[in-house]
Amino acid sequence: MMKCCSLLLAVAMPMFAAGFMPTAPVSGSSWLSTRGLPHRCVSASAAANAPSPRLFSRLTLRASGAGGFDSKVFKKTPISLGGTQEEIVKGGRDLFPLLPQAFEGIKQIGIIGWGSQAPAQGQNLKESLAGTGVKVKVGLRKSSPSWQLAESVGFTEKDGTLGEMFDVIKESDMVILLISDAAQVKLHKEIFAALKPGATLGLSHGFLLGYLQSIGSDFPEGINVIAVCPKGMGPSVRRLYEQGKTVNGAGINSSFAVHKDANGKATELALGWGVAIGSPFLFKTTMTEEYKSDIYGERGILLGAVHGIIETLFRRYVAEGMTPEQAFKESAESITGPITKIISKEGVLKLYNSLSAADKEVFNKAYSATYKPAREILQEIYDEVASGNEIRSVVMHSERLSEFPVGKIDGTYTWQVGETVRAARKEDEIPLNPFTAGVYVATMMAQIDVLRKAGHSFSEIVNESVIEAVDSLCPYMHYKGVAFMVDNCSITARLGSRKWAPRFDYILDQLAYTAVDNSVPVNQELIGDFLKNPVHDAISVCCSLRPPVDISCAAPSTALWYGIALRLSRCVHDCVREALGVGLLMGKNPARLLQLSRGGELIWKRNKDGDLVSRRGI
Repeated sequence: MMKCCSLLLAVAMPMFAAGFMPTAPVSGSSWLSTRGLPHRCVSASAAANAPSPRLFSRLTLRASGAGGFDSKVFKKTPISLGGTQEEIVKGGRDLFPLLPQAFEGIKQIGIIGWGSQAPAQGQNLKESLAGTGVKVKVGLRKSSPSWQLAESVGFTEKDGTLGEMFDVIKESDMVILLISDAAQVKLHKEIFAALKPGATLGLSHGFLLGYLQSIGSDFPEGINVIAVCPKGMGPSVRRLYEQGKTVNGAGINSSFAVHKDANGKATELALGWGVAIGSPFLFKTTMTEEYKSDIYGERGILLGAVHGIIETLFRRYVAEGMTPEQAFKESAESITGPITKIISKEGVLKLYNSLSAADKEVFNKAYSATYKPAREILQEIYDEVASGNEIRSVVMHSERLSEFPVGKIDGTYTWQVGETVRAARKEDEIPLNPFTAGVYVATMMAQIDVLRKAGHSFSEIVNESVIEAVDSLCPYMHYKGVAFMVDNCSITARLGSRKWAPRFDYILDQLAYTAVDNSVPVNQELIGDFLKNPVHDAISVCCSLRPPVDISCAAPSTALWYGIALRLSRCVHDCVREALGVGLLMGKNPARLLQLSRGGELIWKRNKDGDLVSRRGI
């Protein structure tokens, strides 16, 4: 989610959420510079791009390792996805009265960290469990600049809902570990030692398990180990929960897993956790399959691939003679606007069928040329994740961040033009470009087919490749650009997106577009496989379960976290001073200024639409 996965204040550095601060400022230089290469610079012979005739719709599937589950508290709903049978639990606020049963024996839940997911899950759990006798307490390092941020949304030492990280771990019956993946790796021995006997350890990502497997280790005996993994970034988990106060069932879907069940209560605890944070439905997976699909997905169509696609399409369209503004509309805006909206509500096949006959021909050319090159990169990503190489890469990269901090990803000409386009945007005038649609959908379908081949369940495939993209991530990019999408996510996602986006950019330029430019015939077998892919049935079922509400990104719970994260990622020393002085919309006046103290200077204010904007730029 991306976790999109999988999708904040910890984004400045890998271990910032719990107060582990690096010592060097983040560079403001651009991460990805525009290459001035014409898109026709590669010879036709380089088009080993001709798609393989292999019938990817005939993949031999093995059953997912998730298996079934039993619950005495929540009702299971059987669903048929792509010819396979699964069971889900539907969420909703009408189930909140069942939460005391699900959390039987739990007196305190510790939320450890304050990154992308922790503010959302902490606040959602606190509100959902109000009046049940279950305390939700945030644990942070005393020196963490996030301390003030947690206080600003109602977690305080005075009322016993905020404390030192290891103290909270020691006293909690259930510990939800939401510090960064790198911090989990570094501190896991101390964390395990601090857990109460018989406690429940909750994770929202299987990364730590992947690391433990890579070193031949495991979680301690005598505890429950469960996971609830929202298929969207933290701000979207919070925002849709807020919207769910008026529309029951609004939220972000989650997978859940039971890795260790020491007392027979692990499944109920996982389901209760998922319902309490507002998941519209929960589907079962394993922690191993979760981390493979999640780390893979955010490097693919969720973050990395879509970034690379937009960069290369923008350059292509400009080279073909479009104005930069029109090129951005035909690439980025087309994806995050009409393409995202149609897929979100009606599915990928509906997008294709909505095209005219002439536009379908353009789509088919783009799809046929893109699918195989995209799949080549996506298979490499999956293999790197499954082998443990990508996990080791994240850990090593995190250790280098103090010397080589994460830089900007929206400094290229593409995203500079995007600011102008968004400022003048008229939603009903955004074009649905069939070539853009073909490239984007081919990459999405290639990601889906890699997961199918690896044996992942359709519920996991659809959520990690489609729903998280169109219901959580793309709306954020549509709102304020690629950095607003990527850098609202975890450090693992941010690093992966930056690492793999250039690979998609390169291979599309070198292989896919040269096939189109050199009139390589459309591979009709690939198009037939696309139209007959059983995932369309699974997507259709998942669309029917979609809450009747679109995420609203223009909210304090979204803009505040992102704005502070950007400032934190620019200058660590300044960020500590500013974060410690943060003040959130006091009182009941929504027009009240949000102020970060830096010599008394007002850095943030609200515009007439209620959106947080910078007074002097970030």
